[in-house]
Amino acid sequence: MATFIVERNIPGASQLTPEQLRDIARTSNEVVDGLGVAYTWQHSYVAGDKIYCVHETDDADTVREHARRGGFPADLVTPVATTFGPATADS
Repeated sequence: MATFIVERNIPGASQLTPEQLRDIARTSNEVVDGLGVAYTWQHSYVAGDKIYCVHETDDADTVREHARRGGFPADLVTPVATTFGPATADS
């Protein structure tokens, strides 16, 4: 599976309540269960008017289908080329 970063423009995203985030997560999980393909939502970051999600699946079209079924925007779906962090400096 490939990893994708999904950028969702949602005005006021950082003001969403824990209950609203829970409802979004429940909807996302239900859609994932109904896709019928390998799909993992890793986690999401809320920052300002955006939510950035990390998803794993075979292709970007499946990420867009998840968004369509869930009623979520998917303004940008970008495949992750690689990851690195502080320990990369030690290799």
